[in-house]
Amino acid sequence: MSTSRPGATAPAGAPASGRRNHDDAPHTAEQFARLAELDDGPERDALRDELVTAWLPMAHRIAGRFRDRGESVEDLRQVAALGLVKAIDRFDPSRGAFESYAVPTITGEVKRHFRDRMWALRVPRRVQELRNRVRVARRELTQHPGSPEPTVAAIASHTGLTEEEVTAGLEALESFSTLSLDAELSTGDDGYSLADTLGETDTSYDVVVDREAAKEGLRRLPERERAILYMRFFEDMTQSRIADRLGISQMHVSRLISRSCARVRDEVLGSRHPGADRR
Repeated sequence: MSTSRPGATAPAGAPASGRRNHDDAPHTAEQFARLAELDDGPERDALRDELVTAWLPMAHRIAGRFRDRGESVEDLRQVAALGLVKAIDRFDPSRGAFESYAVPTITGEVKRHFRDRMWALRVPRRVQELRNRVRVARRELTQHPGSPEPTVAAIASHTGLTEEEVTAGLEALESFSTLSLDAELSTGDDGYSLADTLGETDTSYDVVVDREAAKEGLRRLPERERAILYMRFFEDMTQSRIADRLGISQMHVSRLISRSCARVRDEVLGSRHPGADRR
């Protein structure tokens, strides 16, 4: 069985190996037939490697179709080579020419690489498929010169998708690559970057929440304990000075501060301990 294209003939002076004008389409029908008959072992592995080497130029040519899409040619060639190996391992010589089977197999492997690995943000496969259907529909609906940009409803009607699915696909069209936070958004002297337009966490909100949560618990403390907390945390007095002012020991001041804070914290957390000592 020959793997050559229909009607192809070898040029004059063609080498004995039987290669055609195109270096990436060798005649390897006999090798594939023999490969199918061999059991696993060194002889089969050697023949398999020979076939990979013979068809590798075709895999590289297919990889070249996807250049300039954000991936290096070398990486694309490696992906295409992986697709070639899969095609050789799965090919059944009785079903036709190897080239007819290998081309879509290798092309599919490269496309799968872009679908699964080249997104800057991880997008679910279902959304990726919606993106592809929406992209094709937009192209079909605008193929005539002067055609307006199709609406979500028009794309939904054309594809049979819901408007929500079309919207998800349209959003995914803009999600293949990301924009750096350092990207300039204006060109004047007052130029600013994307990062300058983003908000940041304001810790003052946490302070407000904590203050409001503790307010009721502080109000329920005995007057002396409230006074001690005020002197310690608002007037920044030391425990020794507080003790001197109230005529009690510094250890007692420390114990009252710890107990008062624990009581307020427990109330805030909803686990107030009953019968707390208020002396």
